[in-house]
Order: sequence, then structure tokens, then C-alpha cells
Amino acid sequence: MSQTLIYVTVGTREEAAEIGKALVESRLCACANILPGPTTSFYWWEGAVQEDEEVSVLLKTRDDLVEKVVAKVKELHSYDCPCVVAVPITGGNPAFLNWINTETA
Repeated sequence: MSQTLIYVTVGTREEAAEIGKALVESRLCACANILPGPTTSFYWWEGAVQEDEEVSVLLKTRDDLVEKVVAKVKELHSYDCPCVVAVPITGGNPAFLNWINTETA
């Protein structure tokens, strides 16, 4: 079974914690890391370059749960079009990768 790292940005640390905790409690993710921040983000939105402070979240899950994780993030997220990007994990500590499989349902 393969694993995926999902990168999400949110507007506040509180929102990051709410989303991360909900995903772990529902066993859609084995782990959620809130990265130190905030991070300054520049992006195009509604025809203009925007600048905001955001908080980044890393989620660890199985490949077969990615669609459910994306749907749950979109449900809980305050943005109209949240950044939710899945990156396949191609290697790592086998014991840790197995732990991801064990702790997700």
C-alpha cells in the first residue's frame, strides 16, 4: 500500500489545528504537522496579486484516501479555493510508512 503527503495552506493556526485534528480523529490521516509560521504567500486571485500570511499543514495518509482527505479539507476550509496538493511518497523509513497504513482507516 502506498502513502501520500498532502500539503495544505490555511489562514490561521487555529484553522490548521481544526482541520488537522479532524483528519487524524477520523483516521483519514495518520499525522498532521502544522509548520512554524506564518508563511508569506503571494498569489493571483480575482485578477490581482495578493499577499497574505498563511499557515502550512503537512498530512500523511494512504494513496487510496487522498480523495476523501481533499473532500474533508474543502468541507472544513474557509477559502473558496484552498491549496490542497497531494505528493506521492516514493520512499522512506519502512516502519514509518507501515505506521501510516496502520493508523488510517
